[in-house]
Amino acid sequence: MIQIIIINGPNLNLLGKRQPEIYGHKSFEDYFVELEREFPEFNLHYYQSNHEGDLIDKIQGVGYRYDGIILNAAGFTHTSIAIADALRAITTPVVEVHITNIYERESYRHINYIKESAIHSIVGHGLPGYKEAIEYLREHVINK
Repeated sequence: MIQIIIINGPNLNLLGKRQPEIYGHKSFEDYFVELEREFPEFNLHYYQSNHEGDLIDKIQGVGYRYDGIILNAAGFTHTSIAIADALRAITTPVVEVHITNIYERESYRHINYIKESAIHSIVGHGLPGYKEAIEYLREHVINK
């Protein structure tokens, strides 16, 4: 079975509670259940951490054996060369997702260390961006 993992970075554990006017009212855990129902042909996994090193460990741990990674590095997108280096070191394709359009927000969010290491980037589509990322992996990577 095809394995895809969604890795979320800091503060995304607060979805549904944190700034709902920006991020919505649904928790990621609830949304993940919907994704599992919608994509039964995939073995979907989910991991979230607020710690940079834990995210790097997870990327390295799955980065040679999974079929795809969907990464929302959240605030680390703008600061972590270490996560970008981890992505460059692995062979599993990565699709970057951001719930909001980081390029229309504060200027410090325009810096993106992750984008160059990803095969595709989806920004500003809300939670449905994760669904788009799964579909992108299916169409452009897994079905090739």
